[in-house]
Amino acid sequence: MRFASVGIAISLALAVTASVGQAEDRDADPRAAVLIAEGKAALAAGQPQRAIDFFEAALVVDPAYTPLFIELGEAARRDGLQGKAIAYYREALKRDPENLAAISGEGSALVEKGAIEKARANLAKLESLCGRGCAETQQLAMAIQRGPQPQVLRAEAVMPDAQVTQN
Repeated sequence: MRFASVGIAISLALAVTASVGQAEDRDADPRAAVLIAEGKAALAAGQPQRAIDFFEAALVVDPAYTPLFIELGEAARRDGLQGKAIAYYREALKRDPENLAAISGEGSALVEKGAIEKARANLAKLESLCGRGCAETQQLAMAIQRGPQPQVLRAEAVMPDAQVTQN
């Protein structure tokens, strides 16, 4: 009787740590894994919009799989949708605040938008988590060094105003 409260406390602590450890390193649902593989192949083939479609379909199948948000962020960045990419990376960071890939990806998207100071804050966070030698830190440092890329003008952006004249 006198050990009942201690036993309950220990079993509760073990249950919480076991569930936390299990939540971090789980595999994606097999159906979602197939869609993720298709999305990665589309991204490698230079088809970011198609990759986004596959990743979003995988998200419907397995909404709890956090690495999907990082894949969606990468695809959105390659499609020129940096704001959307930042939203995906932040969702991944809500679920896993120390996810190095999400911190680095968000920082790179911030650089592409021109928010260099915010990207430097991400770089400082990465350096404190994994040091200057890890791949994510080096990728973000190189992105900051390159700076934001110039915007590409499309034909629609420079169309002359139509003027109607009478002959």
